Amino acid sequence: MLEELRITGLGVIDDTTLPLAGGMNVITGETGAGKTMVVTGLGLLFGGRADAGRVRADPGRALVEGRLRLKGQVATTVHTRVSDAGAEPDDDGSLLLSRTVTAEGRSRAHVGGRSMPVATLSEIGEQVVAVHGQSDQLRLLRPAEQRAALDRFAGADHEKLLGQMRETYTRWRAVADDLADRRRNARERNQEADLLRLGLDEITRVDPQPGEDDDLKAEAQRLEHAEGLRVAAIAAYQAVAGDGADEAPHATGLLGAAKRSLEGQSGVDAKLGDLAARLDEAATLIGDVTAELSGYLDSLDADPDRLQTIYERRGELRALTRKYADDVDGVIAWADRARGRLGELDTSDDLLDELDRERQRLEDEVTALAGKVTAARKEAAGRFSEQVSVELAGLAMPHSRVEVAVLQASAVTAEGADDVELRLLAHPGAPALPLQKGASGGELSRVMLAIEVVFAGAGGPPTLVFDEVDAGVGGRAAVEIGRRLARLARTHQVLVVTHLPQVAAFADRHLVVAKDTGGAVTTSGVRVVEDTERARELARMLAGLPDSDLGIAHAEELLAVAARERRG
Repeated sequence: MLEELRITGLGVIDDTTLPLAGGMNVITGETGAGKTMVVTGLGLLFGGRADAGRVRADPGRALVEGRLRLKGQVATTVHTRVSDAGAEPDDDGSLLLSRTVTAEGRSRAHVGGRSMPVATLSEIGEQVVAVHGQSDQLRLLRPAEQRAALDRFAGADHEKLLGQMRETYTRWRAVADDLADRRRNARERNQEADLLRLGLDEITRVDPQPGEDDDLKAEAQRLEHAEGLRVAAIAAYQAVAGDGADEAPHATGLLGAAKRSLEGQSGVDAKLGDLAARLDEAATLIGDVTAELSGYLDSLDADPDRLQTIYERRGELRALTRKYADDVDGVIAWADRARGRLGELDTSDDLLDELDRERQRLEDEVTALAGKVTAARKEAAGRFSEQVSVELAGLAMPHSRVEVAVLQASAVTAEGADDVELRLLAHPGAPALPLQKGASGGELSRVMLAIEVVFAGAGGPPTLVFDEVDAGVGGRAAVEIGRRLARLARTHQVLVVTHLPQVAAFADRHLVVAKDTGGAVTTSGVRVVEDTERARELARMLAGLPDSDLGIAHAEELLAVAARERRG
């Protein structure tokens, strides 16, 4: 659940903290007091779009902080995601989220004290909170959203079936498009394939090897300068080892004499013994160099025939690099790409027949899966319709019924072969009309609330936010909405922004957003109301008279009725 929400510098809210409880939390207040900013703050906290126009000029930035305390599978999922991102919950298991938006529109997010992308807040929000408002009601009037809603209700097995449908449809369309393209552009494909084959034939004849051009260049350079290299190597060899013909000093002999001289006095001063050992190491290194110089002299070759062969080979390689790439490795890579492209360009009858068979196989599979999806939707539609209609009866619409029509779509898509339409039968004998045509404003609010109650019973996030979904409703229906929300609050944390006292009376915690116009700038704050204060707030909502004895009495009666309902 969301334990606490702090909002600073957002709209009319200067700095306020909402202490939230489990169960049903109600937020009320005069029109324009800032109730909407609470919902806006929640949206920001969970990755919603930042609107710089809502940031107060002073201090020039808006800050929203929230503390989550989760349990069960949701806690495991969220904590794993947070840990993967490099953050950790607090020692008490709670998780602190924050979002900052500046007046210039810059936005920053933090999770567990670590800076994070805003998308991380969105991912957490999907697991933790679901916001339902009048805009969501309008969204659910769209056919695509109604189909998506039914699919969510249908459950995990249906989602798995839909996943198979989407994957198979994607493969089918890819094969069908590939086949159509090969048939439509056969001439152009054949022309491109001929050019690629010519290039591959030329490269195959030369058969370049990786790094061959660099190796040949280095070998040619050695052969071209073989005599100079030999003279330099001989001079170096004689300097370190002598030539055996005279007594001229050389490095090996000098190092040996120096070592023997030091060893003779090492018994007097141990330091000379250490230096003698280092001279021995130097003599070993010189010996290695001498051996390598000898081998180098043996390997030097001034064969003019070999040099001519290298010149000819380098000429062949240059002919390839002028056409296909900057170096031999690039030529080899070009050949690999060309071989792959030839497979893509193939328009042979055998391949076309094979692709056509694969297209037909996948099309049959798509058709079969679409049939299963349709059957699953129709089964879910019956359950969904029944459950929503039961909720409507409890929302003072006992004779109304919601039907879910699963209709054949004009074409098969990745989502199946169905259109879904929610229809309302306002009373027995009335025609079943689409929601947007068959429901008044108040009826639509109740229908949408009934749908949300059914959704919540099927699982979903642990915190549910309802933003004035009771608009256009009053009387007995308002009481029933409060009762339904209170029932939801037995298994979820529920936050309700409402103008109806009948709904507010069912709250486990009642928060009031109030304006302060005493200063130069209007601000709003939030406070928890209990007992007498709560009765006065309900009286204000009932009749606009918070100090009326009659209004307070009515409010206390309403609170008593709600308390009995909750206990029952």
